[in-house]
Amino acid sequence: MSEALKTYEVRTHGCQMNVHDSERIAGLLETAGYVDRAGLAFGDRPEQPDVVVFNTCAVRENAAGKLYGQLGQLRPAKDAHPGMQIAVGGCLAQKDQGDIVERAPWVDVVFGTHNVGSLPVLLERARHNAEAQVEIRESLETFPSTLPTRRDSAYSGWVSVSVGCNNTCTFCIVPSLRGKEKDRRPGDVLAEIRALVEQGVVEITLLGQNVNTYGVEFGDRLAFGKLLRACGDIEGLQRVRFTSPHPAAFTDDVIDAMAETPNVMPSLHMPLQSGSDRVLKAMRRSYRSAKFLGILDRVRERMPEAAITTDIIVGFPGETEEDFAETLRVTREARFSSAFTFQYSIRPGTPAAELPDQLPKAVVQERFDRLIELQEEVSWAGNRDLEGTTVEVLVSPGEGRKDAETHRMSGRARDNRLVHFAVPADATRPRPGDLVTVDVTYGAPHHLVADSGAQGGTWAIRSTRGGDAWAALQEQAADGTTRKPAVSLGMPSIGAPAASPVANGCRSC
Repeated sequence: MSEALKTYEVRTHGCQMNVHDSERIAGLLETAGYVDRAGLAFGDRPEQPDVVVFNTCAVRENAAGKLYGQLGQLRPAKDAHPGMQIAVGGCLAQKDQGDIVERAPWVDVVFGTHNVGSLPVLLERARHNAEAQVEIRESLETFPSTLPTRRDSAYSGWVSVSVGCNNTCTFCIVPSLRGKEKDRRPGDVLAEIRALVEQGVVEITLLGQNVNTYGVEFGDRLAFGKLLRACGDIEGLQRVRFTSPHPAAFTDDVIDAMAETPNVMPSLHMPLQSGSDRVLKAMRRSYRSAKFLGILDRVRERMPEAAITTDIIVGFPGETEEDFAETLRVTREARFSSAFTFQYSIRPGTPAAELPDQLPKAVVQERFDRLIELQEEVSWAGNRDLEGTTVEVLVSPGEGRKDAETHRMSGRARDNRLVHFAVPADATRPRPGDLVTVDVTYGAPHHLVADSGAQGGTWAIRSTRGGDAWAALQEQAADGTTRKPAVSLGMPSIGAPAASPVANGCRSC
């Protein structure tokens, strides 16, 4: 291995937005001449990378503890490798800023959510000046999608439609860290999607803090539904997903676009947060439980096969047993396929942190356990109802921890449920990125088992360009390496689109 070769490692915490930001961080570092340490053969890997970047989350109470614990574990490695650099970015960096260097003075760079593109310069400046560099911008420096990107997957990609949030939920610190909503031009979003499809991507997920308020900057409240329909005209794009919408702004035109656009998947993540109208008001969530359930009813009327997931917070300040009973009621009636459940934790700087009646940990834990038990029942019943049905699965490199023991492969159904499926003994094994059709033979609490192929039943493979792209990367891989797609250049820009004729049902394209 060349002495001049510089390596990097990115450690990501938090949401899909952070995962996508980490792809951009990797793209920036590769463009600056660094090499992914995991992409080198075992024998060529240095003991430690030259740069370790932490892309942090600030949503949960233990986020800071997790970061400082990992920084502490890394300190001996840095002491042993004086040229090694450590950078901290993301939401916690935006929040804590200079405090990070005070608590962990061996950190070289701290950068915020608004200036990800500054990282290579800050690393070089820290090296040249031999002192930590802290640069936090209070507003967006450049839209993240203009930055080079090193995607994690050959066949699946994230596409940001907006950044930031205009809501003021009392429990959430994200708006103060990500800023006000900024939207990309629809034509730029579609151009990026087409470019990804040309590279072999068959599935894209549209990202935004509140994707269904997309269009606020250019005054088109129907822009998101139009964007979904326009995705349906992109040849070769097999699957379109999006996350996360806000119930208060979720309109029927989006439901219609989902139902009427074949490549938009029948899966929806709709954050509930609480089933109690009183608690929702205290959270400043501008909808109530009846409206929430009404949205789900309309989704299922148009798409009976849709799977709906959610977020729920237990133990918000002042939550009574009656309030919690309402959350259980709505959870039961909503029939979520799964739920991300959280125990409320104080986030300094949020209005909820100053509210009276913060609940004792024991009370929150007991309610949390009851909610988990109920959701397990609901999830399992929903999965059992799917036994005997036929599903189309987009094959993944390995989402099943026991696949090697069970001789199964894994992937996601159209409704985003995890499926573990058996491959017939005499059949060609599908590649990640390919599509297989199988029958569900068992609905487990958290996944589906589909062994029909091995039992003489339904089995079909459809090769895709995504499978081709994955296979091409494996041919290039050295032993023990992790191969990822090449760095792609950023796409333009944000703000109101130029006037243009109606195209693809998307007036603002």
